[in-house]
Amino acid sequence: MNTLIQRLIVPLVVVLVLGYMSMFKVEQWERAIVFQFREVHRTDLQPGLHFMIPFMNTVQKFDTRLLNMNEEPQRFLTGEKKDVIVDYFVKWRIRNLERFYTATRGDLAQANQVLARNINSALRDEFSERPLQEVVAGDRGMVMDLVENKVTKIAEQLGIVIEDVRTMKIDLPENVSVSVYQRMRAERERVARDFRARGNEAAERIRANADREREVIVANAFRKAETIRGEGDAEATGIYAEAYNKDREFYDFYRSTTAYLNGFNAENSILLLRPDSEFFKYFSDPSGIKPVPRYER
Repeated sequence: MNTLIQRLIVPLVVVLVLGYMSMFKVEQWERAIVFQFREVHRTDLQPGLHFMIPFMNTVQKFDTRLLNMNEEPQRFLTGEKKDVIVDYFVKWRIRNLERFYTATRGDLAQANQVLARNINSALRDEFSERPLQEVVAGDRGMVMDLVENKVTKIAEQLGIVIEDVRTMKIDLPENVSVSVYQRMRAERERVARDFRARGNEAAERIRANADREREVIVANAFRKAETIRGEGDAEATGIYAEAYNKDREFYDFYRSTTAYLNGFNAENSILLLRPDSEFFKYFSDPSGIKPVPRYER
């Protein structure tokens, strides 16, 4: 009995090993190619459990997820023969397994090299047709779309599809950056000086208009004030004349008393007048009729 079991163990182990070697699993994100004596036998195997003949068949699996190619920044010349350093990336995925294997032997690094070489050539062509300002500050998306269209045929030959090509950064070489920034600064300063000059010109024009308007307003106000003052003086003179004509003696007396008040309104007031002056006529005679006697010298 033991001998029979021992005889069955070896074939059973062999069968299990062969059975294990004849099965393989393809993950959800993978596709596979089955080779028979190094020749493609079955292609594009879908996710799941599959079988093959051990020692006769071999399997190679491929990642069909979105892959990334991120090369080192490359130097390109613009239409003005200025150097720019471009850092870009490419998103791609495998579409045709058999074609991809035939073109690259399934080597992702080789596929990236072919893509990089062709994309660099397309970028070189596009940048050489554009000035520096358009390359740095223009529509980069349009440029990269043109590049993507140019390398589409190459991608088809590789059995892949390019999902996106984008620039991460476009820089100038250090020696060029300094001169470019200096020119940009000089240009900004020139524009600033132009704005300040125009602002000063506008300010001077506004000040001149304001001064002119102020002079006109002051002159009109002075003229109007003088007119009103003259009308008031004329009206006052008329009132004085009317009052004088009504009672001349009272008016003379009122004016004389007003003159007395104004002449002696301060301390130590001194008047140098002759004693017989008309100014003192109301001192000797309240009626102001009697003449003041003259004194001999």
